[in-house]
Amino acid sequence: QVHLVESGGGLVQAGGSLSLSCAASESIFVINAMGWYRQAPGQERELVANINSGGSIYYANSVKGRFTISRDYGKTTVYLQMNSLKPEDTAVYYCNVVGYAAVNSPFASWGQGTQVTVSS
Repeated sequence: QVHLVESGGGLVQAGGSLSLSCAASESIFVINAMGWYRQAPGQERELVANINSGGSIYYANSVKGRFTISRDYGKTTVYLQMNSLKPEDTAVYYCNVVGYAAVNSPFASWGQGTQVTVSS
């Protein structure tokens, strides 16, 4: 199983910015998609943004125009730049990577989660 390490997050006032990063601890044979999810208290985990192997990017409607996902192919790292943050963005953010660790070794891994809190 591929181990993912997240960093970033924290407390920020509404309108501020935060940046998250997620790095794989080992090389990955094939990456199908890398993305970010979030889960607020009492709510289900939801997809925020992801980027697939072809470079196609998806954003949830709630973050379009404010969040930017990017990937460093050389370092197997995915980033999430969050601007114009709102209190409703408060949640634990998880990175997710899906792919193959080796031939015939598919995986889907989650980061440990990082808290993002936006104060009004």
